[in-house]
Amino acid sequence: MAHRLSGDIPDMSSSDAIVKEENEEVVVGPSERKSSRQKLRRYDSLDLESRKLHGHDHDHSYAKENNWSVILHLAFQSIGIVYGDIGTSPLYVFSSTFPDGIKHNDDILGVLSLIIYTITLIPVIKYVFIVLKANDNGEGGTFALYSLICRYAKVGLIPNAEVEDREVSNYQLSLPNEREKRASRIQSKLEKSHFAKVFLLFATMLGTSMVIGDGVLTPCISVLSAVGGIKEATPAMTEERIVWASVGILVCLFMVQRFGTDKVGYTFAPIIFIWFALNASIGVYNFIKYDPTVLKALNPNYIFRFFQRNKMDAWISLGGVVLAITGTEALFADVGHFSVRSIQLSMSAITYPALICAYVGQASFLRKHNDLVSDTFYKSIPGKLYWPMFVVAVSASIIASQAMISGTFSIIQQSLSLGCFPRVKVVHTSDKYEGQVYVPEINYLLMLACVGVTLGFKNTTQIGNAYGIAVVFVMTLTSSFLVLIMVMIWKTHILYIITYVLTIGTVELVYLSSVLYKFDQGGYLPLAFAAALMTIMYVWNSVFRKKYFYELNHKITSEKLNEIVNRTNFRRIPGIAFFYSELVQGIPPIFKHYVDHVPALQSVLVFITIKSLPVSKVPAEERFLFRKVEAKEIDVFRCVVRYGYTDVRTEHESFEKILLEKLDEFETERVASHSNEENGVLDGRVEKEDIKAIGRIVEAWKDGVVHLVGESEVVAKKGSSFGKRIMINYAYSFLRRNLRQSDQVFDIPRMHMLKVGMTCEL
Repeated sequence: MAHRLSGDIPDMSSSDAIVKEENEEVVVGPSERKSSRQKLRRYDSLDLESRKLHGHDHDHSYAKENNWSVILHLAFQSIGIVYGDIGTSPLYVFSSTFPDGIKHNDDILGVLSLIIYTITLIPVIKYVFIVLKANDNGEGGTFALYSLICRYAKVGLIPNAEVEDREVSNYQLSLPNEREKRASRIQSKLEKSHFAKVFLLFATMLGTSMVIGDGVLTPCISVLSAVGGIKEATPAMTEERIVWASVGILVCLFMVQRFGTDKVGYTFAPIIFIWFALNASIGVYNFIKYDPTVLKALNPNYIFRFFQRNKMDAWISLGGVVLAITGTEALFADVGHFSVRSIQLSMSAITYPALICAYVGQASFLRKHNDLVSDTFYKSIPGKLYWPMFVVAVSASIIASQAMISGTFSIIQQSLSLGCFPRVKVVHTSDKYEGQVYVPEINYLLMLACVGVTLGFKNTTQIGNAYGIAVVFVMTLTSSFLVLIMVMIWKTHILYIITYVLTIGTVELVYLSSVLYKFDQGGYLPLAFAAALMTIMYVWNSVFRKKYFYELNHKITSEKLNEIVNRTNFRRIPGIAFFYSELVQGIPPIFKHYVDHVPALQSVLVFITIKSLPVSKVPAEERFLFRKVEAKEIDVFRCVVRYGYTDVRTEHESFEKILLEKLDEFETERVASHSNEENGVLDGRVEKEDIKAIGRIVEAWKDGVVHLVGESEVVAKKGSSFGKRIMINYAYSFLRRNLRQSDQVFDIPRMHMLKVGMTCEL
């Protein structure tokens, strides 16, 4: 269905109202509108957040959360994709926590207690049972949280919201109470504060950059750790050979990403499943054989005693303990590849028990062998299982990087919708499951970054110091966003919010203070990555907003449009012209630039805006919004094409064909509605002129279609500061020239495309 579009171009009669009930179109006049609205409700794209839509093909989404056969398949897949990072942490947690050896035997109990309660509190309680509920229609990550906040408070920095979006973007208002009033006060403060809007976007960019930075560090440390173990078996493996072998494995790992999460997941999942099974079995064996009394670590009092004995050293050692939860953010970022229930199932039934068994077994072993802490993992393996465990450990360590790679793809896809990242190609790799994506450009950039870090550092020491900073930083930002969501959207009781902040929030801040202590020992690496990504995102988003406001301030009014198209020297060309612009309100100024130089127009002109909504998916039947613009001699239409940040931009059918079909459908519907109102009946009679109006669309379609793509060149206006000139004239221009253009993103036929250039001084 093609919906009507509200806007600032006066043409569509305000007395028309289109509503839908049980997949049927009903056209009503002004006299029937009031009674009809009481019975019927028009569903729009953002209703997805608050209720199920009738007539929409959401079988995949429903199955991912309700069909247990699908849930079990996804849970199995998630083992290979999500838990590789956190699952391989037993390789190095105890050795990283006690770099100078164990000074007191009870310190083992203190560290084990820290590990158990940290894994229980952060990955399980916080992420699996709280944060995953803050998913945006199945999508996770920092941008998903930001999109939720944007939908419930007007904190977006670009004024492209429309009535159709606003009507369906909020939950239905509940009865006033203290929680509702508190949420309204905070929402009002956010909407009125420009600083708050900029800060929220900045925090979102920072969190996203940190996750992507972690996506670079995880493959490096995992592969180097895995390949480095080979020198225990053969002295012939020098450091140089280990480095180059690691580079080769990294290249192969990134090359297989194009096959998609579905195939990669089924390939990796059995290996990680065997890894968890072996870890749990060996853990139980060591627990029974060496020291079953380590269960005393369930008493948190051993944590306080550990800090009393070691003081500053205990605080520094938290940087090793936090490695037990690295990769946890991928659990949320990758939820779009799977589902909430599948991740809850795999974490609760497999990952969590296996990790606890592994750490308890290692602690039991260390209670009898304090001197072997530097190589706890391999020394605690029973002799006959050493080589099988070594092979599985090497495989699992390589797989560990997959979690952050998949998470990075999901986050990049989300950031595109908010205009915070340059255009890149997003490929959906699975017909069975939504949300499984691959981004070719980002994949190759990640590969180059990983190879560079591996060749530059050549060992895991400094990379390990950097490892925790990105993870804990993102966890802290996620908690900050979650508190806002609790207050504004969930309207959680204030006591629960305070409890969350005082427990989980405090724990995360303590860990953050510890990992920042090693900033000068390699900790600067994720911050350097974040700074580079933040620069790219800030430049793109800032110029994107400036360019939008320039077009908004110079838009063409309906009166000016009539004046232009009714010039006597204009030549009328048969056919349809699609004119693309990012401007939602009004006609873009580049149109006047075009007609000043080309005094000819097609008989049908459609101004198209591709708009991303702060929602994960927009049903295909609700994607197109049309209205007829009042113009003589030629037919002029306004079209807004709406996408969610996980929607596929290139459909199985061509974008041109779908657009033309929706335009013809809208014009037929509009003419029928207009005729019915004039006759005062609902029998669908159409006047001859109206029939001609419909016929003009069909004839123009047969005569040919041309796509006019606006390519505005932006330059800093005279007198701009040095920094602004660098950002606009060089940084933004470089990004724009070297990344995908609109015609590539939307698969516009090159034979029917004409690019229109214009210079904008910002």
